[in-house]
Amino acid sequence: MLVLATLPAAADTSWTVDELMRSLAAAAGGRVAFVERKSIAILDEAVVSRGEMRFTPPARLERLTREPSEESMVLDGDRLSIRRDGRHFDLELRNHPQAAALIDSIRGTLAGDREALEASFALSLAGSRQAWRLDLLPSDPRVAEIVLRIHVEGSAGRVALIDILQADGDRSQLRFTPIDRSE
Repeated sequence: MLVLATLPAAADTSWTVDELMRSLAAAAGGRVAFVERKSIAILDEAVVSRGEMRFTPPARLERLTREPSEESMVLDGDRLSIRRDGRHFDLELRNHPQAAALIDSIRGTLAGDREALEASFALSLAGSRQAWRLDLLPSDPRVAEIVLRIHVEGSAGRVALIDILQADGDRSQLRFTPIDRSE
């Protein structure tokens, strides 16, 4: 009996970054609803946004914000396109390496791309397959100028939360809920 009771704990200790990355890569792609809570130092209250995100591996990430105002952000490879208030902006990420590292941390996590993550961050994993926590700490001084830490939580190959603490004290918490594939 005692041996059986310790088996799940033994299985949890074997959960590694490589296994997490394989799980994320196998589950990569799809749509989720998101709620983002942004705490900005100059504002008294957090700004809450709602919408949908779609990820198409390996490099396309779409964020469609519905509330509080309509906005579309599409990351396709190295190009970021933003549509807001009837205006359209395009950025080439190679011209903005700090922003690219931050964006690639999200895309790399969703894709299960350890190499992309480790290009700018040190990875630290805790928890089990059913409830894991991945911390990304900047290893590149240029990235550390804009982000202090990225904390990601999930279960198996599903990301449930991305919490970004920026160097200026601003914070963004993105919570994800799966969308029924039949919609």
